Amino acid sequence: MSKKDNGAPLILSYLNEKNRPYSAQDVFCNLQKQHGFGKTAVVKAMELLSLEGKITEKIYGKQKIYFANQCQFKTVSEEELKAMNCQISQLTAEVQALTHSCRQLDAELKELSSSLTTEEMKSEVRELKAECSGYTARLEKIKSATNHVTPEEKEKVYKDRDVYVKEWKKRKRLASDMVNAILEGYPKSKKQFLEEVGVETDEDCKVVVPTT
Repeated sequence: MSKKDNGAPLILSYLNEKNRPYSAQDVFCNLQKQHGFGKTAVVKAMELLSLEGKITEKIYGKQKIYFANQCQFKTVSEEELKAMNCQISQLTAEVQALTHSCRQLDAELKELSSSLTTEEMKSEVRELKAECSGYTARLEKIKSATNHVTPEEKEKVYKDRDVYVKEWKKRKRLASDMVNAILEGYPKSKKQFLEEVGVETDEDCKVVVPTT
């Protein structure tokens, strides 16, 4: 921006193009980044354009609002306003539809981005096939084994186990009764007695009687 024009032509062109009310702060914020205007320069330029009658100034309380001089625009009929409003509604509907489509496409893109690629899927299929082959081989090996336990043999094992567990509990109870009887006249503790006679309990061996 040169010192001679003070940015006024650019600001005038901007206000005529937008044809809507702006404060000096609004114009500064909208044009500063692109053209490097200073806020003081913008204020002075807009005040100068207003004095020259090129733009219109309105004061609302302590704030000044500027907009393009409406005399330069042709008068719009009621029919033209209706047509423009209709066009705006159509364009707004198109924008909404396009926005909705963009959101759907974004969602699909995210889903596709998180999915496996074709090569990754092929690799996973190969790994699953290899795993299935391994399980199939193990199954065939189990089926072909000759040392399977028959249902009758299995039932016999469980019955024998029940017998042994019951006998274990019975003998443990008898031994406990005998020890308790002896301890009634024994001057020392139960632990000392068991150590002296060399008796190891299930607890000493960290053994638990199974449930039947």
